[in-house]
Amino acid sequence: MTSDPLLLTGEVEDATARLLRTVAGLGATDVAGPSLLPRWTRGHVLTHLARNADAFVNLLTAARTGEPIPMYASPEARAADIESGADRAPADLLDDLRRTSARFAAAVEAMPVAAWAATVQTRRGPWPAATLVWGRLREIEVHHVDLDAGYRPADWPEAFAQRLLHEVATRLADNPDAPAMVLRFDGVRHELVVGDPEGAPTVTGPAPELAAWLIGRSAGEVLTVTPDGPLPTPPEWI
Repeated sequence: MTSDPLLLTGEVEDATARLLRTVAGLGATDVAGPSLLPRWTRGHVLTHLARNADAFVNLLTAARTGEPIPMYASPEARAADIESGADRAPADLLDDLRRTSARFAAAVEAMPVAAWAATVQTRRGPWPAATLVWGRLREIEVHHVDLDAGYRPADWPEAFAQRLLHEVATRLADNPDAPAMVLRFDGVRHELVVGDPEGAPTVTGPAPELAAWLIGRSAGEVLTVTPDGPLPTPPEWI
């Protein structure tokens, strides 16, 4: 599982292609229908993904030029842009997503090697520029599931699922509100530990299902708990 942004660009391209294929099959009723996110239609999710690509272009440009370019003009502007774009026709949503995804790819290609070492200001605080490609990949894959249009966590590439699982488990390990648990991949000896493992339940399942459960995209129906009992309740993800 690499953190090298240039090695992740192929994964972003593949994830984007899968997303665009899904969106190309959506009609007007589909995009107006509910997504898995509260109060958001599929049109909201797609508009968010397009505006998020623009936001990552802003951060990449800031890293490349040294200018303090914000991710979004403001939280209010971000919300207004998503709301105003959500009711567009399917063809317009698809075109927006295609164009902004291409701009993101071009911004990544324009980055000098030294610029990846810069720090940029995101909505959630400072990030190393080198993590931006992973951040975009995570947005695409998770929100593709949120469309509730046939793409499921089980469809995530294994490398993405394992990287997401490791990231979330690491954050939980630093969260005092997280319940203690041991996470075990099906058929893999490697375990991820959250909190004190002594007496903690072991949750076992495929890496995509474990990751989806931890980030609130699955109820964990296919996961098993040892000793037998209910699944722990993870705190809310980002």
